[in-house]
Amino acid sequence: MLAFDQYLEHSIIMRLAKIWFSMLCSCSLTIWAAENPPAFPPDPDQVLERTCFQTASPWSSAGNLRSDVAIVYGIDPGLPQRIKTWRDRGYRIHLMTGVSWGEYQDYLYGRFDGINHEDEAQTERNGKKISHGGDVYYMCPGTNFGKFLCVGVQRALDAGVEAVHLEEPEFWVRGGYSEGFKREWRAFYGEDWQAPHSSVDAQWRASKLKYFLYRRALQQVFDHIQAYNQRTGRKVRCYVPTHSLLNYAHWRIVSPESSLARLNGCDGYIAQVWTGTARTPNRFRGELRERTFETAFLEYGAMQNLVRSTGRRVWYLNDPVEDNPDHDWEDYRVNWESTLIASLFQPEVRHYEVAPWPERVFGGTYPRKGKPSEREPIPPAYATELQTVMNALNDMNQSRVEWDCGTTGLGVLVSDSLMFQRGDPTPSDPHLSHVYGLALPLLKRGMPVTPVQLENLTVANYLDGFRLLLLSYHGQKPLSPEVHKPLVQWVKRGGVLVVVDDDTDPYNRVREWWNSDGQHYATPREHLFEQLGIADSNAVSEGGFAKAGKGSVVWLRESPAKLAASASGDESLLQVVKQAASRAKLKWRETNHLLLRRGPYLIAAGLDESVSGESKELHGRFVNLFDPQLRFTETVNLTPGSRCFLLDLKAVCGDKPRVLASACKALPKSKSGNSLVLTVEGVGGTPAIILLHASKPPSSITLAGQVVKDFEYSATEKLLWLRFPNETSPRELKVQF
Repeated sequence: MLAFDQYLEHSIIMRLAKIWFSMLCSCSLTIWAAENPPAFPPDPDQVLERTCFQTASPWSSAGNLRSDVAIVYGIDPGLPQRIKTWRDRGYRIHLMTGVSWGEYQDYLYGRFDGINHEDEAQTERNGKKISHGGDVYYMCPGTNFGKFLCVGVQRALDAGVEAVHLEEPEFWVRGGYSEGFKREWRAFYGEDWQAPHSSVDAQWRASKLKYFLYRRALQQVFDHIQAYNQRTGRKVRCYVPTHSLLNYAHWRIVSPESSLARLNGCDGYIAQVWTGTARTPNRFRGELRERTFETAFLEYGAMQNLVRSTGRRVWYLNDPVEDNPDHDWEDYRVNWESTLIASLFQPEVRHYEVAPWPERVFGGTYPRKGKPSEREPIPPAYATELQTVMNALNDMNQSRVEWDCGTTGLGVLVSDSLMFQRGDPTPSDPHLSHVYGLALPLLKRGMPVTPVQLENLTVANYLDGFRLLLLSYHGQKPLSPEVHKPLVQWVKRGGVLVVVDDDTDPYNRVREWWNSDGQHYATPREHLFEQLGIADSNAVSEGGFAKAGKGSVVWLRESPAKLAASASGDESLLQVVKQAASRAKLKWRETNHLLLRRGPYLIAAGLDESVSGESKELHGRFVNLFDPQLRFTETVNLTPGSRCFLLDLKAVCGDKPRVLASACKALPKSKSGNSLVLTVEGVGGTPAIILLHASKPPSSITLAGQVVKDFEYSATEKLLWLRFPNETSPRELKVQF
């Protein structure tokens, strides 16, 4: 595991490097910022905060994505001035800062409260402090750490931010050996500290404490902001940008995850899913490799299930590059398209963070393909494609949602305790196969299975829409017996539960609710079966189903990790799930594609490692928004590995001219049957393209008073393409017909 930890530490250090890169960009781009162009005109829909991005730099041409919100990073004294540069350009302003690490030396060395807090740095068993670079340590947050964060957050509140994002509350599994952590252990458990690696019980208890400590720190800051709101009458919101539960468990990190939604003042999350998390290899049919699309699909699904039925919001992050700066632009583009499509397959979500650190995208250089020693800036075609998609993401609030895929209504139950079983002496499967071993056999057959948060089962109506659930207590445990009651009720109303577990997980023996305070269950599964009224567990083994009310339960006595490690393990699981689907009255269907309509948009993915047969072929009138030329096509073939973000022109109604897609912000100023006037702006120095629906050809086109000569009109399709260079000042584009 040492090499894996080193890889992860490198990855996290790269995340620090991106912030420094962004700050360096702010220096190199000061000539752009100094031009101080006018603000973009108000967009009446900007209050919806449909899209956002985060940046540690002042406004610059390379960061000018024209999203609704600029999330300004850091709580240092220069924050108010950085905020001003973005607000002056017409952006709504949020704050983001790290909650587990940052430039927090004033706290470390006692300049904040007169107490040296170096012993609160997360520490490995060999005494090494876990660093984000230099003395930027991951913190084991003591009671004063939250108070320290409040001082910096107050600087942002005074500067008028509308929301605060406290990102990445992270405690490494390999930590837990500092004097600060030992202090917290004694206070929390009322007993002497135990080395986390000394037993599975100690590892479990250490993880529960890490989980608590960051929840406590966040609540301190949330309470400060709520008190500020009460004093001022403002409504500053609080969000937590965080990796998915699946990624944190895979990377051996503990974070509060689902419990944050129950904190007073928490308004939701940013789902930090991107190429860097999604390309982490997993195992399917015995083969370990990257599966970026499928992993991202499940990660985004896990994040949506943190807020579903809670009334809270989640933004989905997409990253056009990633933290590792050693890939070429083609690699970044292909993987970004996969994660972007995966995010769009969650139709309940319509808010997006379109990029972290846009300056490293539009101002960075990366290795040239085939010549890694040479570096090159972003290819113009990719710059155009990115801006086209970023603008389209403002239009994802669509009421028409239709699937063309395999069987739907399926879920895999997951718990935050996935993060609690990842360390010595007996870590769970290193590839998280106790989750992927259940989910990938279904997803690979075109079934949009989703992780279902076990802790949220107590939320009213949370299981609405699910007909079949898979559950294993391998690698995870229910954190309270309360979650079994709604699960049992769901089964008795007609749901079908497939339990995949051989009861051999050593963490069944940790001191927990199922074997303490008068309870004597060997495993939490036994408690669940008793609640279901299944006295003889043999009645549901070997593929037999036991009735429970109107529903039923089957127990497959296998480890999901062993199934994933076998070339035919997915077939064994599938046989049982197919029978379960029949009992749930679900129509069984397997496909080698996923296709989702969201209003006029079609989101499509061709699947590899899938069922045999011909690829799905779409016929109609389409424009693929991943095509920087926005060319018209009548046929789209969903071959294995294909990713498509299509605009269905048949769903575009009306005779008046209108914008269909644009690689710039294109805000309508006025329109009639004879003309269309837009205000346009984009990332400076990148190629813009606008696709218009137009029932007749233009008689004239001007941009800032100058004639636009680069255009193309199709009378057959009633489409007009306009091309021009983007600038960072608002300009008037007038099309006369």
